[in-house]
Amino acid sequence: MTLFRLDSSIRTEGSVSREVADTLERAYREQHPADEVVRRDLLADPVPVDAWPLAAFASALPADRRTDEQQAAVALATRLADELAAADAVVIATPLYNFGVSQHLKAWIDLLITDPRFAPGTSPLAGAPVTVVVARGGGYGEGTPRAGWDHATGWIVRILADVFGGDVTLVEAELTLADTVPAMAELRPLATQVRAQAHERAEGVGRAMARVVAETLTRVA
Repeated sequence: MTLFRLDSSIRTEGSVSREVADTLERAYREQHPADEVVRRDLLADPVPVDAWPLAAFASALPADRRTDEQQAAVALATRLADELAAADAVVIATPLYNFGVSQHLKAWIDLLITDPRFAPGTSPLAGAPVTVVVARGGGYGEGTPRAGWDHATGWIVRILADVFGGDVTLVEAELTLADTVPAMAELRPLATQVRAQAHERAEGVGRAMARVVAETLTRVA
């Protein structure tokens, strides 16, 4: 069985989304130590910004009329789709950047959708457990000054659940900038508590994903 993990934070050290995803992955692998883990790090290996338009326009052309650049973009889309389509469980770890989606994650999803297997209406992840780990520097809950400013999480869930068909679970960490932003100093105790709760939830979700995969394997066997 295969766990696919994608990271999109521009930080490698001190990234809360990566740390919480690490906790989830450890909990999963405790139950499935022999499972393959396929990783895609969009910081280390970003999707080229021109890949999506190249692949999108290439889809309307016969293969023998595509440029070399279009052929390369289509081949990359195929590789990305192969990785995700082969997964039995999926973890997507992403921060909230400028109140929206990480450009790295958006580029990956846009290119995926050019592959026929991931076009709207195909539900390629139907029934698969998918966890989205989201880290937000501030507080965006109801009653906070920036309630409603998170324009990323709802979109990500919509794509993974309603377009790709995955069974999506959210693991959220907020106030991640409290330790470094002086204006948030009074929120540091709460930030510590929220971060610990995110790790605790990630551990539980990782175990739950492992159980779902084990049940799927049993049915197949």
